[in-house]
Amino acid sequence: MLKIAMIGAGSIGFTRRLMMDILAVKEFQDTEFHFMDINKENLEMVTNLCQQMIQLNKLPAKIIATTDRKEALKGVDYVFCTVRVGGLEAFKHDIDIPLKYGVNQCVGDTLGPGGVFFALRTIPVLLDLANDMREVCPNALLFNYSNPMAMNTWALRRAGGIRVVGLCHGVQGGHRQIANALGLPKEEVDFVCAGINHQTWYIEVKHKGKDMLPYMLEAFEKHPQLSKTEPCRIDVLKRFGYYSTESNGHLSEYLPWYRKRKNELDRWIYSEDWIGGLTAGYLDQCMKKTDEYRIMYPKWLSGELEYIQLGNRSEEHGSYIIEALETGRQYRGHFNIENKGLITNLPNGCTIEIPCYVDRNGIIPTYIGDLPMQCAATCRASISVQEMAVEAALTGNRELVKLAILHDPLTAAVCNTEEVWRMVDEMFEALAPWLPQFNGEGRTWKDIPQPGNGLTPSPKLSAHWLPPALTGDIRYSENVRLQVGHNDN
Repeated sequence: MLKIAMIGAGSIGFTRRLMMDILAVKEFQDTEFHFMDINKENLEMVTNLCQQMIQLNKLPAKIIATTDRKEALKGVDYVFCTVRVGGLEAFKHDIDIPLKYGVNQCVGDTLGPGGVFFALRTIPVLLDLANDMREVCPNALLFNYSNPMAMNTWALRRAGGIRVVGLCHGVQGGHRQIANALGLPKEEVDFVCAGINHQTWYIEVKHKGKDMLPYMLEAFEKHPQLSKTEPCRIDVLKRFGYYSTESNGHLSEYLPWYRKRKNELDRWIYSEDWIGGLTAGYLDQCMKKTDEYRIMYPKWLSGELEYIQLGNRSEEHGSYIIEALETGRQYRGHFNIENKGLITNLPNGCTIEIPCYVDRNGIIPTYIGDLPMQCAATCRASISVQEMAVEAALTGNRELVKLAILHDPLTAAVCNTEEVWRMVDEMFEALAPWLPQFNGEGRTWKDIPQPGNGLTPSPKLSAHWLPPALTGDIRYSENVRLQVGHNDN
């Protein structure tokens, strides 16, 4: 029986989805889930909904709900983290303060001033989680879904002392778009995607062995829907020659070219959907949906609306990784891991997103080599910001936070140095309750080595089991001699 902790389980929709993905695997239908969240109301709602789903499907799975993180982690095999530190109150500062200085963010959770401060307040919580894991489940693997993905997992690899992999679904979404644009079934479109989270590039796209890259731009420009919803991504495809994973709104805020002039913004965003690039789009969406769960909860519980069918498995990587590790059924996905010479023109130590294979031996990354120079250049600009932000988060270096944001591509396109310093000081003040490195608490973290390479399972003890050859319970095969050719003697 597996034991799986879900930290931040109050993310009601995502928790239900992840749980049902796991229960779709026959071998895992007796899993014991440990739900943990600091929001008691959300925790109660998600627990009731998930209990109902288990009972309706007559499964032996079990849920234990708690607001105590360490209690939730005791003895588990895997940990899912979906926390959002500071909630909407902090998120509003991430967006509103930079906007006063002309830094126009659509999402603000990965790069830019919003992304950096999101990392500064999330990393302490993740490192406390890692500390608990080292104490009560040292062999567990952490699946981090919390943004900013690259910075969070970088800090965990440096100072967490645990096994961790970062998971996102941007690659799967882009794959669907590419297949749609080309007019091909998704399962027939093969690809290699590589780069950094939210700036990952489809450097190979093939259909039955034929190169599709020369047809991509025309296909997107002619598509009746995508030609309207992805103007920024299509322009990058036109200039770079490669399509990027993330949504139009996300991508536009990671680059210096698309959001710096108010009179040009409409050209590069799709205004009918927040993800198309609207200013404060994701914040506004979250604010609108604040009470949705309370309204929808009785309808979900009664079965009036939305029921996730058992076996209706999503493309989220988590359940497939666990299945591969536990059963040996191989899985290929794109994960966020440490660069160790895998992308040769990006810095070692940074967080990259590349294809990996999984089986009982662990998570095995693939070798990419050089990214196209233009793609690597854009990634390196973001990596420099990430590197400084992670170092600042671990050491409490305020000046390094300012230097990180100074080098952010979008901020640099609209702010001078004095404006950056004032903006960051204002954000430090507003976000102080969530920043224990900077608010007088003086918290810092030293580097702690990861166990093994951070991706392979720790060997399981076998004190009460011996291979059959050592117990006398097997007869040896007679045909074990070495053969080097047909009918060789």
